[in-house]
Amino acid sequence: MPLASLAMYVSPPPIMEATRQFWVALGKRIRAHGLDAPEALDDEVRYDEAWLRPDLLFGQACGYPYVQHLRGKVQLVASPVYGLPGCDGPLKCSFIIVNAKSPAQSIEDMRGTRAAINEPRSNSGYNLFRAFVAPHAIDGRFFSSVLETGGHRASIDAVLSGEADVAAIDCVTFGNTLRFDPDCVAGVRILAQTAKGPGLPFITAAATSANDLGILRRVLAQTIADPALAEICGILSLRGISLLGDADYEVLAQLDRGATRYGYPVIA
Repeated sequence: MPLASLAMYVSPPPIMEATRQFWVALGKRIRAHGLDAPEALDDEVRYDEAWLRPDLLFGQACGYPYVQHLRGKVQLVASPVYGLPGCDGPLKCSFIIVNAKSPAQSIEDMRGTRAAINEPRSNSGYNLFRAFVAPHAIDGRFFSSVLETGGHRASIDAVLSGEADVAAIDCVTFGNTLRFDPDCVAGVRILAQTAKGPGLPFITAAATSANDLGILRRVLAQTIADPALAEICGILSLRGISLLGDADYEVLAQLDRGATRYGYPVIA
């Protein structure tokens, strides 16, 4: 049986449950078109291990690893369009957050403070953050220290607790958290927002045929547009899809190279 994995946006709990229900509906449509599709999402394979699985039917990747390592090894199905602040069609930004009590008014005020990142492979928590800070760095440095938290929620918690002073949070993650776990973000505020780039693409294995890829795209659009799934898609803030290609995602690689030209190849 092929693999289906949607593990990029799985919190708070209403998002996880809606994602599971969305796949049930999508998988049913896929099977109706004659393709094998699992009844349920896989929750055992790590999200990043799923990306290069040869049996991957449907998954979701981060855009930065896509341009770094996945191009040519997987196929783009479509890019989701979310209806949340910070999103513009298939594009999205990250919110630079600080503690609500912070007196900072601009990123320049954060010089010499402690940054939290989720992980260096993240577009929203690292690549967009680095590109935003790069013009302000001096001799490759801007922050006094950098804490790797492992996830956006942990980065928010680090800013809340005072373990870190600033972080960059995916605007979709921030919006989902604000809607369904508002207490989590009640003690932080948005200082700024980064440049926008294409969001987390839905992907399939390189071996997926052109015919099957076309089916995936059609049924994905149909599922999102189905009035019977309006509540589920509303929870996910999923409004539609956009068919982007490698040229569209290249902007994320350009941000990477731009930071290096500023002498800021890593967040420091």
